[in-house]
Amino acid sequence: MLFSLYFSVFALLSGLHLRNMVSFISAVEQVEGSNPGLPPLALVRALRRTAGHDDALTIHYLGASNNLSDAEVLETAVLNASSFSFFDKAIHHIVTDHGEERGVVLVPDGTTVALMPLLLGIEVGLKAKMEMTPADGLFPLTLLRSLGLSFLSLQDFPPSHRLGPKGCWDNVDQPKVYKLSWPPTLATDSLINGGMDGAILGNDISNLSASEQPQPLSQILKSYYSYVLHEGQGLDAVTRHVSPRRREISRSILEPLHPDRLVMETLELVWKLEKTEWIAQDHGVEKAVKDGWQAFVHKYWDCPAIISRCQWGAQAYRGTPLPLSLPLHFVYIHHTYEPSSPCLSFPQCSRDMRAMQRFHQEDRDWNDIGYSFVVGSDGYVYEGRGWNHLGTHTRGHNSKGFGVSIIGNYSSNLPSRHAMGLLRHRLVQCAVDGGRLAANFTFLGHRQVVNYTLCPGDALYSEISSWEHFRVR
Repeated sequence: MLFSLYFSVFALLSGLHLRNMVSFISAVEQVEGSNPGLPPLALVRALRRTAGHDDALTIHYLGASNNLSDAEVLETAVLNASSFSFFDKAIHHIVTDHGEERGVVLVPDGTTVALMPLLLGIEVGLKAKMEMTPADGLFPLTLLRSLGLSFLSLQDFPPSHRLGPKGCWDNVDQPKVYKLSWPPTLATDSLINGGMDGAILGNDISNLSASEQPQPLSQILKSYYSYVLHEGQGLDAVTRHVSPRRREISRSILEPLHPDRLVMETLELVWKLEKTEWIAQDHGVEKAVKDGWQAFVHKYWDCPAIISRCQWGAQAYRGTPLPLSLPLHFVYIHHTYEPSSPCLSFPQCSRDMRAMQRFHQEDRDWNDIGYSFVVGSDGYVYEGRGWNHLGTHTRGHNSKGFGVSIIGNYSSNLPSRHAMGLLRHRLVQCAVDGGRLAANFTFLGHRQVVNYTLCPGDALYSEISSWEHFRVR
């Protein structure tokens, strides 16, 4: 009977070969269903043991994963017997010589997350809640160690090159291979995403009230990654923590703690545990950490998350893109008109981006989608021509400014506050800080410089006329 149970669970798990969060949650549910009453803390410890993640810093904060009581060993027997291979491959983080990053999954919002820092954060939160211990290791294990080591490993590089990169999936509908865009640092984009998510979820769990019990691991993940947005509200109506808000939430819980100092303290602890304290005597360490932290804040907190062309399925540019001469001095605001409804999910926004690109390339005979960037109501900005290439968005003015459109028809209604905030505050501040947009830039509606259009719609135009940097022409 026990062998039959092992075999059936193994058969189910072995079919879950896609590298997305939905498949991972399904695998977790299989284990939970085969072990009724399995505590989530025991499960995340077993997952850590399966992935062999017992370095000195993790053991310092969480103890060795194989240091389990007899009861916990029995509770995780099915995990060990039937699903070791699946979870080992899913969680163990490496980058191959060919630039493939493993131990990462595509999440429903279109971003990519490393599972190990995510699960470490959840384990810290569960341990703090269930064993009444401080959650001291939350930030070192999720974010600060990988960031600090990355800052130091590339001291001779500009701070902006000490983090990342992103990558591209072979297929976003059936993801199996994730290839990085250039040689990785020790803090890839997916490790940082997973670290932010682990810090958020671990913090939430550790702060549960005395009467609240943690949910099963599958429900913890579902609540954060699986959600439905509604037209007219988007993220405005979502009160719980969800993945598109990882940047603003992680900032709110970590920034007040002087994280640049915490990075140094984390590195000093790593060196002490590894008996390499002499590294701290290097006078360049503190400067490297300070510069690296500023680069992190700019890239991951000040700037919005931008869904790259390869993620939304863009066709290649036809011909050779023309470079822009930066910084530019204008941001021209558009609405798409068609599609007329706001997009509320990564699949829907991606379909809208592909439809607009087809229309621009095939019906208008342009080289590419015309806009520099497009804002969805799913919480993300989508890359069009990008920061460096001339667009086809505002006739006669394409070389003078970036053309940014919000998906939807805003003749009568406004986009969500969150979508407008991405454009009004996050995207332009990112551009100014990155030297792509002049500090004294000007917002203009499309209709102000092209006389045959009502774009960006009466409602949105009325709204932007009250924004700082808007100018009447």
